[in-house]
Amino acid sequence: MRQDLLEMGSRSARISSNNERVPSGAKPVLKLCGIISRKERWGLSARGWLFLALFALTVGIALAVGLHPFLAVTHRVNADILVVEGWVGEPAAQAGAEEFKTGSYQRVFTTGGPTLGGAGFVSDYDTYASLGAGMLHKAGIPADRIQKVPPHYNGRDRTYASAIALRDWFHEHNLSVRSINIITEDAHARRTRLLFQRALGKDVSVGIIAVPCEEYDSKHWWRYSAGFRDVVGEGIAYVYARVLFHPSTTNEQFAGAIQ
Repeated sequence: MRQDLLEMGSRSARISSNNERVPSGAKPVLKLCGIISRKERWGLSARGWLFLALFALTVGIALAVGLHPFLAVTHRVNADILVVEGWVGEPAAQAGAEEFKTGSYQRVFTTGGPTLGGAGFVSDYDTYASLGAGMLHKAGIPADRIQKVPPHYNGRDRTYASAIALRDWFHEHNLSVRSINIITEDAHARRTRLLFQRALGKDVSVGIIAVPCEEYDSKHWWRYSAGFRDVVGEGIAYVYARVLFHPSTTNEQFAGAIQ
């Protein structure tokens, strides 16, 4: 009987050693002189993976439905100054002309730095601000009501550079501004308002008007490569502008570039 018990204990020890099972709360099994260890861990079950997949699907649908409307915000304020981002092109010019005719605006300012493909700033004529001014005049706005304000800068944070250029123009011409409305492309709208507000300060009320992009259907933007690139890119850019962008660290750089 004693021999049988010894054999059973030996067999149990071999099974435990072979399987290397570690009961809950026990110390981990060490191998290779303690260099590696094996211990109990928790993992997702089939039900857990199903729940995770459903959660990811829900988040994806929510983003697809709500991201574009969140970015393409339109919120007008009572203002007599209209700003048009010239890089948007013909859609912004047409929207600007309609806005000017139906509103109580006294002047229209166009912004936008050196055109793409250029080797930096050359002249005020080789800028999106200049192109936008020409399109606005062609759309029916009198030339004496249009003022182009291009930033002499073609690097990072171009929207903020445009806002700084506009702010400096107001100061240089002793123009006291309390509120403005800005026209820009739809998915860019929320970031534009944020950056112009930071540049102009809390004493200036900034309104925004989003112009639909003609390259894709905004209600199904994820079906188009241009829409996916535009909306997702602007979503990331807005998070960067809101969380990581600190104007105080770049004011000096912009000031030197704009002069």
